[in-house]
Amino acid sequence: MSDLPAASQTRRPRPTPRELRTDIWLAGALFLAAVLSAALGSVAGVYGTDSSTGLQWALLYSFGLTAPLAVRRRFPELVVVVVAVVFFVGVSARIPELYVANIALFIAMYTVGAWVDDRRRATWVRIAVIIAMFVWLIITTFQAAIDPSDEALSQAGLFSPFAAFMLIQFLVNAAFFGGAYYMGDRAYAAAMSRATLEERTRELELEREVTAAQAVALDRVRIARELHDVVAHHVSAMGVQAGAARAVLERDPDAARTALLGVEASARSALVELRQLLETLRTSGDTEGGSTVHLSGLAELVAHANDNGLPTTLTIVGEPVELPELVQVNVYRVAQEALTNARRHGGPDAAADVRLRYADDAIELEVVNTGRAVATPMRPGLGLVGMRERAAASGGELEAGPRGRGGFLVRLRVPLAARVGADA
Repeated sequence: MSDLPAASQTRRPRPTPRELRTDIWLAGALFLAAVLSAALGSVAGVYGTDSSTGLQWALLYSFGLTAPLAVRRRFPELVVVVVAVVFFVGVSARIPELYVANIALFIAMYTVGAWVDDRRRATWVRIAVIIAMFVWLIITTFQAAIDPSDEALSQAGLFSPFAAFMLIQFLVNAAFFGGAYYMGDRAYAAAMSRATLEERTRELELEREVTAAQAVALDRVRIARELHDVVAHHVSAMGVQAGAARAVLERDPDAARTALLGVEASARSALVELRQLLETLRTSGDTEGGSTVHLSGLAELVAHANDNGLPTTLTIVGEPVELPELVQVNVYRVAQEALTNARRHGGPDAAADVRLRYADDAIELEVVNTGRAVATPMRPGLGLVGMRERAAASGGELEAGPRGRGGFLVRLRVPLAARVGADA
């Protein structure tokens, strides 16, 4: 019995047009070989004088044996039954063709094992044909044993010529049908393995395309977030400084000149950061991992906020610990975005307080600003979205929202366990 899975689980790929054309050529070649074999067998007297030597019977027998093979992959079970019946009729009629008939029967048996998806049906069809052939062999053996003709092989002795000949017939038939059965099952198993491998290959290619598209999307988000942080911070400062310069241009040229120098410095800083970002994008490194901003620059960031009209204080609590570059960049950018928003939306009297805490299990950043009270719920902008994305990328949590007495609160907490994962 076959140990292969049932057809309900998997189906073998259908035969290709090329394979179907090959079957037609095979049937034609075997037909010519069968006609030639029958003609030569008649001349050689395979069955002695007691044989059907008429050419019309040889042609009909050859056609019946080989023509069904032209559709063997389309109707394997029907083909093996037809070929077996024709083989039985031809041998019983003593048509002098033995070799091509055995080849045709072998191919038909093999095709059932190699191409029928219903493995149970394939097994029973082949077993039925094999049993029928062996029953027929037993019957012919019995008939030969009781044949009183002197032309029959001698049956004298335990190992008589007749017994040896019959044993050879049984062994050859067992090897013949067993080989066809086994090779058909192996061919089916190999075809199913190839089909499974091709399906997995297609799935992997699809997953690779999806992964590539996701990677591109993530890169676009990271680039957009980095550009937003760089441009928004410096352009906001430039706007404040330009406004201050315009207000004092006529009555205090020196103050206006100082403000314009601040605009120039902010523009240069923005260009430097944009150039660094573009250089990073041209390499295979991480966009954020390639940034030059770190927590060590937090004091400079606070000083920049003070210089641009937002009174800001910085408080560091706890002993600083070594953090992955990605975490440092994200914490710095969150602080930068929070101060930029405070300067833009807090009003002229706004002030900010930046607190960085190193706890035993986490690092916390808190940016609180005073200013206008928010009367209506705020619609999250790109800045808040970017801060939340940075918090998630660092394995932390972000809390951001207006305060009841005015101003805004941004609190970022990154567990120190996250930095271990980032280091790995």
